[in-house]
Amino acid sequence: MEFGLLSALIVGLFLGIKHSLEPDHVIAVSTIASKSKNWFRSLLAGVFWGIGHSAVLFIVGLLIIVLKLQVPPKVEAYFEIIVGIMLVYLGITSILGNTKRNGDKGDLNDASAIYMKSFAIGSIHGLAGSAALTVLVLSTVNSLLDATLYILFFGAGTIIGMFCFTAALTISLVLSVKRFNAKRTLEFTAAIVSVCFGMYYLYHIATIF
Repeated sequence: MEFGLLSALIVGLFLGIKHSLEPDHVIAVSTIASKSKNWFRSLLAGVFWGIGHSAVLFIVGLLIIVLKLQVPPKVEAYFEIIVGIMLVYLGITSILGNTKRNGDKGDLNDASAIYMKSFAIGSIHGLAGSAALTVLVLSTVNSLLDATLYILFFGAGTIIGMFCFTAALTISLVLSVKRFNAKRTLEFTAAIVSVCFGMYYLYHIATIF
């Protein structure tokens, strides 16, 4: 492997880590991961987000490159609007669930439900970011093989980055699990932030397009 390509892949890995820590990503995952008292389940929520995000980026990104497709700005805007609506929805449903829930029961805290929801959220984020990643890839590497490797490294970075974030979040949850009110406060705060940021996100997109 050439040094130039290796350097590009390493940069792609770190860009993936940085990308995973963008506000809309960490806020969305926080609303899911904070729902469970099971630390391992909360940790895997971030991993499944990263897998969903990376899978969609890989598939859509390669399709755009191979078929030489052009993604219109309006289409990108529609994807971003979906992200904003999703953040508001996650926050509202979390608040409603927080007021009705007692203990750690229910679909929201079922392992498969949490993992599938995290995967779906990651997929939506990946779809919204696929066009921008494609532009980045085309400006960095030349061949299809190099582009494939770059997207894989970028995707690995998003998984690593979100894993680290959810690990830090899980530590906070574990420390507060014995104090029920403290945990409920974390859940409620994550939900409120999700709603507020989602509304800001939608407003920001509306001012651009």
